[in-house]
Amino acid sequence: MNTFEMDWKSRDGLDFFAQGWEPDGTPKAVVCLVHGLGEHAGRYSNAGAAFAKAGYALLGFDQRGHGKSGGTRGHTPSYDALMDDVDDLTAQAAKRYAGLPRFLYGHSMGGGEALNYGLRRKPELAGVIATGPFLKLAFEPPAIKVALGRFMNNIAPGFTQASGLETAAISRDQKVVDAYVNDPLVHDRISARQFVSIFDAGLWALDHASEFSLPLLLMHGGADRITSAQASREFAQKGNKNITLHIWDEWYHEIHNEPDQAEVFKMMTIWMDARLMG
Repeated sequence: MNTFEMDWKSRDGLDFFAQGWEPDGTPKAVVCLVHGLGEHAGRYSNAGAAFAKAGYALLGFDQRGHGKSGGTRGHTPSYDALMDDVDDLTAQAAKRYAGLPRFLYGHSMGGGEALNYGLRRKPELAGVIATGPFLKLAFEPPAIKVALGRFMNNIAPGFTQASGLETAAISRDQKVVDAYVNDPLVHDRISARQFVSIFDAGLWALDHASEFSLPLLLMHGGADRITSAQASREFAQKGNKNITLHIWDEWYHEIHNEPDQAEVFKMMTIWMDARLMG
């Protein structure tokens, strides 16, 4: 396996940091990774190793306001900016792996972005993988908090506060939780604009699920306390025959970091192999 780092500038001038994992030989395809809120692409080295072993390259970038990329922590000027960033990620993958099929893989906030990207931008991709996507939260947020977020979005969109993420709910593996808590590149910030953008985009994607035209592998932990597994079921029910839904019963939010994570990567690679075979 080979690992590498690269960088590019966003359309509004931010420096983006990216890293990748690839097999020793020519990969079958490239998987473009979009991570979740507060984290960074470096937390997916296990996915990179699993994909490389199966013959796939994984290219992930730290989203704006995250990890080693530029921007105010946990903030985006608009949801369109996030979509542009995903667009640039897939373009960088096409440039590095010219002529190879591309898959888009998003988790949590990134999973919501992957679904929205497929709906809004109609990209030419071999397929999309979304795990624990932020379509809805797993709990009903206090109405006053949502109202405050919308109010601040109008008068001070860059205002940030703690996200309130329940760190114990990311994985049943305590080592994963401890590593997350102690990771200096992980943050707990979210701006009013970021919250309203991803909250509304999740609901919009649910409303437009029937329009999703790409092959989709949609997976969720059945015991996820952060994002709603029921919302993933709803998306799949509204969608087309190209959607494969799998709920991992009793699993937490980061199914790729659960004790039996090898099963997740196996399902992903088998699914991608089938898409490549037509």
